[in-house]
Amino acid sequence: MGGLLSSPKTDKYNETGCGNGLRYGISSMQGWRLSMEDSHCAITQLPGNLKDWSFFAVFDGHAGALVSELCATELLKCIVDTEEFKKINPDLAPSLQEVERGIRDGFLSLDDRLRHLPQLASGEDRSGSTAVCVLITPKHIFFANCGDSRAILIRKGKVAFATVDHKPVNPNEKQRIQNAGGSVIIQRVNGSLAVSRSLGDYAFKAAKDLGPTEQLISPEPEITVVDRDKDLDEIIVLACDGIWDVLTNEEICSLLQNRMRCVDDLSMICNETIDMCLYKGSSDNMSMVLVAFDPAPRVDPTCKTEDENLESVLLQRTKEFLEKHSKTEVTTEMVVEDLQTSVGSLSSSENWLCNKHVYIYREGCVVMTNWTILAMLL
Repeated sequence: MGGLLSSPKTDKYNETGCGNGLRYGISSMQGWRLSMEDSHCAITQLPGNLKDWSFFAVFDGHAGALVSELCATELLKCIVDTEEFKKINPDLAPSLQEVERGIRDGFLSLDDRLRHLPQLASGEDRSGSTAVCVLITPKHIFFANCGDSRAILIRKGKVAFATVDHKPVNPNEKQRIQNAGGSVIIQRVNGSLAVSRSLGDYAFKAAKDLGPTEQLISPEPEITVVDRDKDLDEIIVLACDGIWDVLTNEEICSLLQNRMRCVDDLSMICNETIDMCLYKGSSDNMSMVLVAFDPAPRVDPTCKTEDENLESVLLQRTKEFLEKHSKTEVTTEMVVEDLQTSVGSLSSSENWLCNKHVYIYREGCVVMTNWTILAMLL
């Protein structure tokens, strides 16, 4: 999916907002990739009669950013423009099946519309994009996934639900690929594409005798409906595979449970998570949307004070270490070794300790944070 930069671009786009009893934070970063191909969408109040419905999505583009950018602006429009959504009466509970059909038809409609854009129809642009989204209504959460981006629901401090990544090696996906005349080589469709469902990627959707969901690459989302529990629902996370490649669902869950007790800014928590993924070896673009319900953890003054104190101590310890050494000779391993003796005496909570972010500079660039340093110790 393209080459890498000589050093990562760590500037981040941030966004926060609230509405319908939800708070959200967003962070996205180009990282090591030559260009930024991720996009996202956050709408706390849908238009028209659906003002108490909310929509959040992450789109992970490949071979270019065009399709992911169009998904971010057009997917929700395509969904609410379906016949199923036009029939929804806000005073009556809609059929779950109708909403599911509307989401599915919205995905297929968008994929068909994009196909006819001149740059995509001509093959000049060959980009595609995964899509993972949630539609939150007063009583239900609709998860829709197409590709290998992922969403998880956290309830009472545990992962209660996670979408399934669409990979070519999955039995059902592999069967469809083979039925369409393709093959799975080195875990990729025809040895090329690492996902088995996406929007765009029309070079893999060229069989005229097959329907849109029967092609080598399908634009059909997998949809799951979860009943809302207003006492237990805490967090929804949507993120691209640049996050999930290096952190498990459970690790994200544990990390958020700790950070939300120390930091109120959800976009900052997303920033810290992305920084940690960068250190852990993710070379992809990274995007993360964090949606918090009312029962989500809130800042605990004691945790916040301890967090700030630890950050101050580690920052001072790191500065003292760097002053003793030439910038050119400093390595992350050396800093870690120096901090090892101080970490144990500061706190017995390893999960808490891994959540700091002291900046280390080498040749004028931030190369890592003590969040990532301490992750090496745990």
